[in-house]
Amino acid sequence: MKTDSENTNFNLRHLRAVHAIWDEGSFVRAAERLGVVPSALTETVRQIEEIAGAPLFDRRSRPPVPTPLGLSFLKQTAPLLDGLDDSLSALRATARGDRGELRLGATPSAITPLVAPAIAAFRQLHPHVSVVLHDDVAETLAQMVGEGRLDLAIAGRARSSPDLIQTEIACDAFGIACAADHPLTRLGRPVGLADIDARDVVHVSAETGSARLLANAASIPQHLKSGPLTCHSTVAQLCLVRARIGVALLPQNAVTLFNDPKIAFLPLADLSLQRSLYLLTPARRASSVSATRFQEIFAARYG
Repeated sequence: MKTDSENTNFNLRHLRAVHAIWDEGSFVRAAERLGVVPSALTETVRQIEEIAGAPLFDRRSRPPVPTPLGLSFLKQTAPLLDGLDDSLSALRATARGDRGELRLGATPSAITPLVAPAIAAFRQLHPHVSVVLHDDVAETLAQMVGEGRLDLAIAGRARSSPDLIQTEIACDAFGIACAADHPLTRLGRPVGLADIDARDVVHVSAETGSARLLANAASIPQHLKSGPLTCHSTVAQLCLVRARIGVALLPQNAVTLFNDPKIAFLPLADLSLQRSLYLLTPARRASSVSATRFQEIFAARYG
């Protein structure tokens, strides 16, 4: 943007001065409103009239009225001054955490037990902050936090990154998800890994944290770690389990995601494997005020 050298001596003080006189209809009342002495206000008006090259107020009239030139300038700049005041008010509100946007990420199984209660508490305290929730697998959420597309996320552990801080906040045990009327629910004894038919297992994408945990678990037989039926997400797995297509090895909170009576979670007697959930926050940039407020609420609940 090109700046006219003749305009460089003009500043916001000059603009507020002439608008205060126009609003108040008096140099004295305008000076009181601005917190300056009348002589200082008179000097400010003299300066802007010198910049303009002509008077902006007719001082012969009582009260002083804008000249045609002054009135035109006042009308042109009124929206600018109003817009600036609105922007400053919004700036202060955002700095206090009363305005703005909070961009959250979460793995689906973390939403109901952890994220939703924290969002409810946050919205009670900050009702005018927009909240956007993005659900996805841990690696995608971690990338979005690192790139600044999300303020923070709650998900399984992602691959280590210098752009990310991962703080463990909760954990739950793996078991078997099956239809509520599946034969495994009627064994009359604790279910073991040997009771699972490998042909019946619905797997999840290798990009998910759960899939990596299962793949690295030495106690799980290799034939249960992969198969011909794979889903992109836990939600898709649960849909297939509910439809009696198969069973799935999943963390308990994932299985009880919707408290669906048609889906059962069965602990496995010979599997001691837990999925941890982490708070993913940026390592190389400061958190927004809204994100800091949310983290405070989250820490008070689960820290």
